[in-house]
Amino acid sequence: MKKRYLVLLAILLIFQGAALAQARSPLTANINLNQLMASPQFSNSIQLILSLSVISLVPFFLISVTSFLRIIIVFSLVRTAVGTQQVPPSSVIVGLALFMTVFIMSPVWEEVNNTAVTPYNKGRISQAKAFEIGLKPIRKFMLKQTREKDLALFVQFSGVKNPKTVEDIPTYVLIPSFMISELKTAFQIGFILFIPFIMIDLTVANILLSLGMFMLSPVMVSLPFKILLFVLVDGWNLISRGLLMSFK
Repeated sequence: MKKRYLVLLAILLIFQGAALAQARSPLTANINLNQLMASPQFSNSIQLILSLSVISLVPFFLISVTSFLRIIIVFSLVRTAVGTQQVPPSSVIVGLALFMTVFIMSPVWEEVNNTAVTPYNKGRISQAKAFEIGLKPIRKFMLKQTREKDLALFVQFSGVKNPKTVEDIPTYVLIPSFMISELKTAFQIGFILFIPFIMIDLTVANILLSLGMFMLSPVMVSLPFKILLFVLVDGWNLISRGLLMSFK
């Protein structure tokens, strides 16, 4: 035990001596905190941290202000309605929803690029002006898909004055209004898609009940028929067509 205490004491003395030597060093004695804050290295580091933070928020931005929310919910409800728990896999559904989002939002991104990004890269407008101009096509897309009732709800609880035009609506009010409108639309589409598959389940359950097959699960029997129906009507084509038309 005494040896352990001696070792710990020796380590503490070594660290204390190193700290005193560093404090007396002329290199550290002239360091000024204000100079450090004003140095370009510190500024670049802060900019890098902020840039990485903004990049990490891109997925949330994609979900919040694009067509991705409606598409992913409809595809998930279709998989549930058919009864296949893991087919197609979640990665496939997310990938398909992502590429359909790129396809639907490409006119919006092209307008943002032509009106904001390209002039900013050429030095014609400032960064703040580019952000303001680039936000207009996205706001136009969201306003087109947002219900007035949902928009009025968040305007009422935001405490802002009643906007006279759509340009007066703050973006932080528009985004949640757009999201709950997309949720309602997606669930409406999902309800319609559920009806034919529920009819198959009820028909199979009644047939099994009339035959006295109580121990046989109706889900296992109806699953092949639901898959057959979905394939015969070309379900993915119809659903994709309906989603594309819903954003027109």
